[in-house]
Amino acid sequence: MGRRPLKPLIVLGATGSIGRQTLDVAERIGAPIYAVAANRASRDLHDIALEHPDAIVCIANPGDGRARFEDAFGARVRFGPEEIVAVAGTRGSIVVNGIVGSAGLRASLAALGAGNRLALANKESLVAGGPLMLDALAEGGGELVPVDSEHSAIWQCLAGESRGDVKRLILTASGGPFRGMTKEALESVTIAEALHHPTWSMGPRITTDSATLMNKAFEVIEAHYLFGFDYDDIDVVIHPESVVHSFVEFSDGVVKAEMGHPDMRKPLQYAITGPSRISTAHAPFDLAGRTLTFEEPDRAAFPCLDLGYEAGRIGGTATAVLNAADEVAVEAFLDGRIRFVDIPEVVATALGRHTAIRPGSVEEVEEADAEARTYAREVCGTLGA
Repeated sequence: MGRRPLKPLIVLGATGSIGRQTLDVAERIGAPIYAVAANRASRDLHDIALEHPDAIVCIANPGDGRARFEDAFGARVRFGPEEIVAVAGTRGSIVVNGIVGSAGLRASLAALGAGNRLALANKESLVAGGPLMLDALAEGGGELVPVDSEHSAIWQCLAGESRGDVKRLILTASGGPFRGMTKEALESVTIAEALHHPTWSMGPRITTDSATLMNKAFEVIEAHYLFGFDYDDIDVVIHPESVVHSFVEFSDGVVKAEMGHPDMRKPLQYAITGPSRISTAHAPFDLAGRTLTFEEPDRAAFPCLDLGYEAGRIGGTATAVLNAADEVAVEAFLDGRIRFVDIPEVVATALGRHTAIRPGSVEEVEEADAEARTYAREVCGTLGA
């Protein structure tokens, strides 16, 4: 008996790391591409459109590339952020959202509202708009599945298990490039050092967030919304080898883990096919000769982790503020306007100024986002003066 045909894929953020790896996975497993989307009319997107001649091509901000794409691809190219939202709402699809930033939220809501499976790599959708995402999931009857390796690991470990039997979720973190450094030593780290991640090759913001442990704070919030566990039941452990992608501990003391080579194609493939699996060529995983180490995170040196827990427990728009203030602070650090150790101070100040509400619309999330950015820029200006 053959396997069921795979639903067509809509790849948002097609030119980024997640998008490119999704297209690679799709080719390996024979998944059709219905649409690709990107922010700019780049040469990379042009090449992707040529490789997938039947796919709709959406460009949020085409600029002076609009005419070039219209001439090359005619009616199958669409322009404007609203077209990306519209294509994400195409029923009967699997939407892989690899858009970077809060712009991904509307597309995520459209995918869930249409009853689609949403394979989520856009952290901001849950971090900024978690309550709205859960509402759309309930109303649309779609599926929300993780792409991050840590959340994919938990999803796989929970398969076939009763929620009532779970004691806690344990997310692993590499610790980033500054693992083991004191708060005092972090005062003089450079931008180049922060961008030198020991395990993963990622964009500058997420790499910096990994160095501050803010990325792990975001993942704690995501785990709360994805799996419905309280923050007291979600822990973090530092695991520099990045071989164990996360754990689930059960009430009888049994601990399940998902392990393997660090490779985003595996969680991407499972997000498309899960709970089924499709055999693909891969390097065998050998435990012999490996040493696996685990440490408690240093919360004094890396306070962003606890800021994430604080925002998550406050709930509502507090997590949107966390994300927006962090984005502003990281940009200021990468521009050389503030120090690495100033990032949590900027975020904490913005969070402290905000009065959180449960958002009832995207507009309310965007208002909290804009407010946080204003606060964060003010603080950055003070620190950089």
